[in-house]
Amino acid sequence: MYDEGIGLPIGILVVELVFLAVVIVGLWKLFEKAGKPGWAAIIPVYNSCMLIDIAGKPIWWILLMFIPFVNLIVGVLVMVELAKNFGRGTGTAIGLIFLPMLFLLIIGFGSAEYNKIEASVL
Repeated sequence: MYDEGIGLPIGILVVELVFLAVVIVGLWKLFEKAGKPGWAAIIPVYNSCMLIDIAGKPIWWILLMFIPFVNLIVGVLVMVELAKNFGRGTGTAIGLIFLPMLFLLIIGFGSAEYNKIEASVL
């Protein structure tokens, strides 16, 4: 007998997979634009290391990503620096923080050019 309750979980799974695919495509293009290997977008933790490097932050910041609440602050700082390194402003930084799946695509496929700006340690 058909269970009508199975449709919702499958629908949610499909939506999650679409979001995941969009984020991977956006990260892949962003990494390639920054001179990094695009395949790094599909490797967990390594893709965070690449984002931190592209943002110009020290690689040891990856350790901060494992500390609850600190990871939120580090994530915001990385997104702000990422926007700066692609010549974008505050609007793009806010977009990367709240709508990363869309703004990764905008940076990856848009006209933004990567120009690494070494950020301070903090």
